[in-house]
Amino acid sequence: MKLAIVNLGRILTGEWREPYASGDAILMQDGLIAKVGTLSPAEVESADVVIDAAGTTAIPGLIDSQVHNTFGDYTPRQKTVGFLESYVHGGVTTGITASEVHTPGRPKDPAGVKALAVAAQRCFQDYRPGGMRVYAGSIIIEPGLVEQDFADIAAQGVWLAKAGFGAVKTPYDYVQAIGWARKHGMITTVHTGGSSIPGSSGIWAEHLIAMNPHVSFHVNGGPVAMPDEGFPKMVYESEIALQVCTAGNLRTTLMLGDMVRKADQFDRFLIATDTPTGSGIMPLGMMYTITHLASLTDMPVEWAIAAATGNNARVYGINSGFLKPGKDADVVLLDACVGGSKDDPLDALRNGDIAAVAAVVTDGVPRFVGKSRNTPAGNRPVRVARCDIPQDYSTGGH
Repeated sequence: MKLAIVNLGRILTGEWREPYASGDAILMQDGLIAKVGTLSPAEVESADVVIDAAGTTAIPGLIDSQVHNTFGDYTPRQKTVGFLESYVHGGVTTGITASEVHTPGRPKDPAGVKALAVAAQRCFQDYRPGGMRVYAGSIIIEPGLVEQDFADIAAQGVWLAKAGFGAVKTPYDYVQAIGWARKHGMITTVHTGGSSIPGSSGIWAEHLIAMNPHVSFHVNGGPVAMPDEGFPKMVYESEIALQVCTAGNLRTTLMLGDMVRKADQFDRFLIATDTPTGSGIMPLGMMYTITHLASLTDMPVEWAIAAATGNNARVYGINSGFLKPGKDADVVLLDACVGGSKDDPLDALRNGDIAAVAAVVTDGVPRFVGKSRNTPAGNRPVRVARCDIPQDYSTGGH
């Protein structure tokens, strides 16, 4: 399938250093971005579907790098069906598992945690709820795992490992296992802050620095933040990626956002939601954290969007997150909401408002065009201008 988006007002690349691309169009083919810029009449005519963006702003699909999936599009924590598909209507096109820790009766022995990770990875390999790509299957590090266990599951396609919920005596007991996971090419993540569920323990800066994972999950608290003195240690004494989450402590989110920019460490700053958890279902969680940073600090809104897109993609080594040729064709069109005080979506985010999600494309396929069911309508009439395949991509709204 070939898809063209034309008449764009602006194109954000997802790269905070060079946030804007020139031109007013994007061409996608076979699930990848083929061209960003200006399309010839022949290139537009060659497309199977043409979307008239009506002057809206294109951004890469948002990457929620901490989603608590289990199996299927269901969360037992909140007893909700269809939450991932609903997140797509909030502009989220990629979800990365925080491990399947909320699976009812989850196993805790070495064979069981390995089986759980492999099963989840396989189940979401081709399953795309609402069009979202979900990277599932993260082994929960428990006592008894040995290096060969990490080699085994890595060979089976599991590339994520999570520390923080295992039955260890102290967080320092994770150090060796994190090293094994890294040795076998896995991205390692660690719960940060106070306890999030009964039976887990707090993990603070000194623990993280000793473990040296790739990502400090919800460094702003999930939901309880670590002491303030730990944040400079994380920024200046480690190279760990620092992920802030909507379901955490807003004050420390804003504090850390300022700190990483002053330290010239913005590549390490990631945005996620840490949901569904006790904080609930948050289809617009990524959008809210972007607008908190853009409106309550002097962080450029383009940088906040990059922290939710390109920064996540770079740290996790995935092919989405940027609007550049060769990248996954995951595109979101943003507009200012009807009735708002701003006419521009980036100005709306700077003002503390969410933006209207006017269309979402994943894998080069429109998932909806015109209206999101989770945001107010936009001001501009985004529409399918031409469709040569038997499919209606419009939505009926709320």
